[in-house]
Amino acid sequence: MTFANVITLVRFALIPIFAWVAAQYGQTVDAASPIESLRWTALTIYITASVLDGIDGWVARRFDQQSEIGAALDPIADKLLLMTGLAVATFVNWGTDWHLPNWFIILVISRDIMILGGVAYLHYLNGKVPITPHWSGKICTVTQMIAMGWIMLKFTDIDPLFPTILATIFTLLSAFYYFQMGLRQLPKT
Repeated sequence: MTFANVITLVRFALIPIFAWVAAQYGQTVDAASPIESLRWTALTIYITASVLDGIDGWVARRFDQQSEIGAALDPIADKLLLMTGLAVATFVNWGTDWHLPNWFIILVISRDIMILGGVAYLHYLNGKVPITPHWSGKICTVTQMIAMGWIMLKFTDIDPLFPTILATIFTLLSAFYYFQMGLRQLPKT
């Protein structure tokens, strides 16, 4: 087990802790006596897990610790952290009507299912699927994180619908680009 893989496993361990602390915060909000230290703890855990994503990749490259298991676990940890964060920002009560709309998480999950289904189908047809990250996917992730952070940081001056709309645009745009990439990989008949 490499040190980079240990860091990735720590990230996996932080995800349920983040969700639990955030849920505890939501319960205090529901009880009309929010404990803000819980919100800040949840946010700190989330940021720590996110920063460790960059660190595990750097350690793997810098100390030649790249492995097949690390290459498989890292994107799973990324997606699990992002999805957990989106679920927390959608379903945990952060204040009066202060959450992401339900339709947004449905859109994000639908996009990811479409991409995973397309990859599985192309793998079935071609035996391999060369996946190259697209700029729209990277911006999609960043805008989703901004929308999520908007909720957790409680930037109340601007309604969370605005960063959600921005994230929606890039979620749809990236889905379109990945769909186009998939079409180009279909076998020619």
